[in-house]
Amino acid sequence: MNRMLVVVFDNETAAVAGTRALRQLDAEAGISLNAMGVIAKDAHGKISLKQATGQEPVGTSVGFGVGALIGLLGGPAGAAVGAVTGTLVGALRDYWVAGVGLDFVEEAETFLKPGKVAVIAEIDEDWITPVDSRMEAVGGVVFRRERSEVADAHFDRDIAAFKSEITELQSEFEQASGDAKLKLKTKVAAARHSLDEAVKRAKHRVEALDHEAKGKLTALEHQLSKAKGDVKTKLDHRVKAMRSAYQGRSAKLKQAWELTKEAVAG
Repeated sequence: MNRMLVVVFDNETAAVAGTRALRQLDAEAGISLNAMGVIAKDAHGKISLKQATGQEPVGTSVGFGVGALIGLLGGPAGAAVGAVTGTLVGALRDYWVAGVGLDFVEEAETFLKPGKVAVIAEIDEDWITPVDSRMEAVGGVVFRRERSEVADAHFDRDIAAFKSEITELQSEFEQASGDAKLKLKTKVAAARHSLDEAVKRAKHRVEALDHEAKGKLTALEHQLSKAKGDVKTKLDHRVKAMRSAYQGRSAKLKQAWELTKEAVAG
């Protein structure tokens, strides 16, 4: 199951031990470690990025979710090391990229007090016990949340709402005259621009998720090619499950994008 992790430690030494434990679990095929970063909160509450590891740097490909979650935990100050800016639009984008809800971020922030250090990771795990046991052994407090495409409904509602608004404004425009007609023309143009922007965001979502999924699958297949024994058996099962999930997601995203294009054209 694909999950986002926030593991809070008392100091950087303990956090480094936590990253080593996660890497070891990945080597044993107890989990698949897709991306990881380490952040620290200083005495003034400012977040800084201490470390980032993964198949690619935080904020790209398989690191999208980790980078976004770092941005959310850091707020405006931490956004510089996250995936996007600390603006409202950026924060909303971070939520859909990270695939977690506000309650998860708030829960983790409660424990990420000044002086604390946190390991942020995106993993695939079959059982929670291996991670929990290793993290607790080195002094970590674990927060996890299944990663989901939380913004799908949000984008769909936006596009439907803009399309409905354009239809209503266009109908009123055709019946208006004089200054009212000119004002309505401006409103129709603004609504069309908003629709175009919503479609661009939806397109970006489709492309980013597809790129990320391909990156994870490629990395796991590479790990499988070098594995032996029980580890190879575990990885083979995980690769098959991920490949099936990727094919299902690709079909879903393609269908969603076709419906989006139809909404614009209609």
